[in-house]
Amino acid sequence: MDTLIEAIKALIIGIVEGITEWLPISSTGHMILVDEFVKLNVSPEFLSLFLVVIQIGAILAVIILYFHKLNPFSPKKTSEQRRGTWRLWGMVVIGCIPAAVIGFALDDWVNEHFYNAWTVAAMLILYGVIFIVMERRNRKREAAYLSDVSAADYASKDSAKPRGKHARMPQVASSAPSVDAAQQVEQALFKVSTVDQIDWKTALKIGLFQVLAIIPGTSRSGATIIGGMLCGCSRTAAAEFTFFLAIPVMFGWGLVKAVKFLAAGIAMSVTEIVVLVVGIVTAFVVSVISIKFLMGYIKKNDFTAFGIYRIIVGIVVLAYFGVKLFL
Repeated sequence: MDTLIEAIKALIIGIVEGITEWLPISSTGHMILVDEFVKLNVSPEFLSLFLVVIQIGAILAVIILYFHKLNPFSPKKTSEQRRGTWRLWGMVVIGCIPAAVIGFALDDWVNEHFYNAWTVAAMLILYGVIFIVMERRNRKREAAYLSDVSAADYASKDSAKPRGKHARMPQVASSAPSVDAAQQVEQALFKVSTVDQIDWKTALKIGLFQVLAIIPGTSRSGATIIGGMLCGCSRTAAAEFTFFLAIPVMFGWGLVKAVKFLAAGIAMSVTEIVVLVVGIVTAFVVSVISIKFLMGYIKKNDFTAFGIYRIIVGIVVLAYFGVKLFL
């Protein structure tokens, strides 16, 4: 019965991890609340391992969903496509350099000084506001672009109208293939419309934004998506590059934690093994759903809703821990 209860707790944590790791809403901001109500009855050493290694399930979701795109050895790819895949991995490595150099060096210090409810709430709200302001600016640019296109299209059609005796002749519909409107707007507004167009300078800049995620409550995906869009990437390109950046960073950090745990000679109990398996599997399944949802959502919508949600969660964190402080 104890093992079943702990497995249910791991299931809840895995669901939270799978959702919040990829949506730009901060996994830490949600975990700090979950930890208040769902406490695993495991050793401190295992808990430290679990909260990091569970991310491997989330990473596997990216690898499975984008396996063909990320596989440079795929026999279905041409030599040019394989070179493109190697180039993409090169951009990912460059994007990970700031986190490897700065992030790992400051991680412990930042956690010691900033891992608290107040910082988490402040970052949730701050980046929520940034998302809203950034997308409001993008909507204005979008509206201006569509207005210009409509005016040009109207002028073109007006000039093409038949005159005189030909005015009543039936018009022949164009056989040109229709272009997806959202994709057309995205390509017009952002200089980098696909992840394959990201160059090393853009990758490095996005990597620097990723370092900001060491501050609890920021959201790694949130920071890199904002960084990508500010560097001229479309929502789709910024989101996909965010997923790919996570592979070496999170997988590497999980591997380091696992090696340290095993090197210390600490044995896992049967309950802890069950908790680990349930957490990883749940994080994987929910991550697949979350990634598919996000990529489908941003094809027709922007990140404003996530910004509003972050602000709401930030206020909830402030209210809950504020009341708790005075009780």
